[in-house]
Amino acid sequence: MDIQPVGYSKRTMVGPDYFLLWAGVAISLAEIWAGGFLAPLGFWVGFLAIMAGHLIGNTFMSLGGVIGSDHGIMSMVSVRPAFGIRGSNLAAVLNIVQLIGWAAVMLIIGGRAGAMLGQPVGGVFVSTSFWTVTIGVVTLLWAHFTGRTLWKLMQRVAVIALLLVIGLMTWVTFGQFGGGALSVAPRPMPFMFGLDLVIAMPISWMPLVSDYSRFARKTAPAFWNTWWGYFLISSWMYLLGLTATLVTGETDPGVLILQIMGQIGLALPALMMVVLSTITTGFPDVYSAACSMLNISGRFSARTILWAAGLLSICVALVFPMEQYEHFLLFIGAMFVPLFGVVLTDYFLIQRRNLQVEQLYKTGGAYWYKGGFNLKAIFAWAVGFLLYEAIAVFKLPIGGSIPALVAAGLVYFLFSRAGANR
Repeated sequence: MDIQPVGYSKRTMVGPDYFLLWAGVAISLAEIWAGGFLAPLGFWVGFLAIMAGHLIGNTFMSLGGVIGSDHGIMSMVSVRPAFGIRGSNLAAVLNIVQLIGWAAVMLIIGGRAGAMLGQPVGGVFVSTSFWTVTIGVVTLLWAHFTGRTLWKLMQRVAVIALLLVIGLMTWVTFGQFGGGALSVAPRPMPFMFGLDLVIAMPISWMPLVSDYSRFARKTAPAFWNTWWGYFLISSWMYLLGLTATLVTGETDPGVLILQIMGQIGLALPALMMVVLSTITTGFPDVYSAACSMLNISGRFSARTILWAAGLLSICVALVFPMEQYEHFLLFIGAMFVPLFGVVLTDYFLIQRRNLQVEQLYKTGGAYWYKGGFNLKAIFAWAVGFLLYEAIAVFKLPIGGSIPALVAAGLVYFLFSRAGANR
């Protein structure tokens, strides 16, 4: 792992690798939990929010990965053309915070589910902390192999096994709750608020998608397999959570489904879901947190940073208040939706997919701007962020994600064109 562009000879990942990578990321108890937040919309409106939110969020996430596959650069380096070499560190710091937070959330949910399934055995297996630390350590080790041949094999086996398990979870969920979910009357909740909760999930992966797409041999297969892999499975996870919560009102629908599986003799597949899904979803957070740190400073080795990120996520998981999960999702949207509105506008409309890659690492070069910061990009980002927050504060029924992204991109585009004309 290093910050330099990946040479073509080292780009070994093809379309199916990306489908399985992002399908594995999407198989998550956290996504089932997030689907439960949409229960006030009712089944059909909630289903519409799931489809529309993933259509929008997935598209922007996958477009973010195009920058990496076009030029072999990691995600935070892809921020440099718009924000400046030093300006990209603002995004990197926020990304580290959100990735450590995400890794901790995954470990908390996995730890609770493992402890629930361990109750028949007793002893240390009923300890949430035991499962949190154990899964966290395995996730950290998994992250160390990212991109290697052994890792690709492990990822394929794990994801295929998980797809079989969520088939069982689907059978249990719709067998238990399917009919009842359709008859539950919706409660007051703005559709656009629900849409924001869905968009926030794929958007949260946008600041790290290029960390993996940079290993792609070709851009188009990487884009489409990233899109379909995450879209299909994440939507599936949301739907399971929505269905279970509508009928039961359960605040943790994923654990409820696993508990039912344990009661009907499917404890082993349920435990497989807990352990493997937490690993396949959590390792990108740990790996990319290390990548973001390398963007800020190269003073420490990549291995040292990776260990630090993994151990920190375990420590945070032991104290993180899970009741703040919904607010955490909205925080991610407020920060990263307008940020990548600027990045994508710069790359596709201003730069037209042409970058001077060697200048991305050069002090005083084309992407140094003023002291390493592009103030136009930072201002446009601030406009989008403030708009997102204003919509939330005044509870406007239009949602914050799309207006913030469009506003940030438009302000940046106009400023850049005005500067070019002068």
